[in-house]
Amino acid sequence: MTRYFRLAVAATISTLTFAACSTGNDAPSPAKAGDSTGKCVIGMTQINQTATFFTQMNEGAQEAADAAGCDLQIANANNDSAKQNSDIENFVSQKVTALIVVAIDVNGVLPAVKQATSQGIRIVAIDAELDKGAIDTFVGVDNEAAGAEAGQWVVDQGLADGASYGVVDARSSFIQNQREDSFRKVIDAAGATFTQAVDGANVQEKAATAAQNLVTAQPDLSFVYTTGEPASVGAVAALDPNGTTKVIGWDLTAEVIAGIDSGLVTAIVQQDPRQEGVEAVNELAAILKGQEPAGFIDVPITIVTAENVDPFRKIFE
Repeated sequence: MTRYFRLAVAATISTLTFAACSTGNDAPSPAKAGDSTGKCVIGMTQINQTATFFTQMNEGAQEAADAAGCDLQIANANNDSAKQNSDIENFVSQKVTALIVVAIDVNGVLPAVKQATSQGIRIVAIDAELDKGAIDTFVGVDNEAAGAEAGQWVVDQGLADGASYGVVDARSSFIQNQREDSFRKVIDAAGATFTQAVDGANVQEKAATAAQNLVTAQPDLSFVYTTGEPASVGAVAALDPNGTTKVIGWDLTAEVIAGIDSGLVTAIVQQDPRQEGVEAVNELAAILKGQEPAGFIDVPITIVTAENVDPFRKIFE
């Protein structure tokens, strides 16, 4: 078990101080964009501004941008792939010097990303890896490997053999599909029985309804696997803490930590979104100064349980 609990306490404590960031739904302001003065201007297209995971990523990016002397503009796609493409096109027309992409649809976003690349804009992708020929560097987790690691943790704890489980996922999310597929492959091979997956659409309210429908139809599930923050929060809201069905999934929040405390949540794969934001901006700043792109910057996961949750509490107060 120990090898899975790779806590980076110093990195965790550093997340306690956040800088302000843009959180509006509007496209970036043309008045602030452009590089005619040689200023570093970074556009960031974000999936949504409601999930804590994404707001922490924004905060880390803003903090790093301030330190680097860059102007960071954040456009909220609000879970809409078409709007995300439009936001990227707007950044291109405004001649930003660099771009951070947190993709909803890794294939659908490529035409806009390639347009940006053709204009000399340097690009880093966070969380969802894009075609290597279209970007300079990917910052984040190997989601397929992390899903398999979470599955192996379940196996090692003796929780897979004979277990039945359902999944609350987000069908439109490429990376959440990766997390689901690799997790299921490992635990199914160890004797677990998959019953059903329901789509939470990466929206907390929809995920709660989907989770409630899942456990109402199948009240004897051993656990529900959740592939992202909205699904995890939704499942915690929907399930009875005193019931036998537990939650194993991705991304901490205050609600999920309360679920760990109540015994409802068994384990959560925790990323470090703030550090992902910091690394992305630092990488772009380095590239703009002439350094070679890193290609991939790995930000490790931690599997959080009741045994090691305490260092994370202050982050989500």
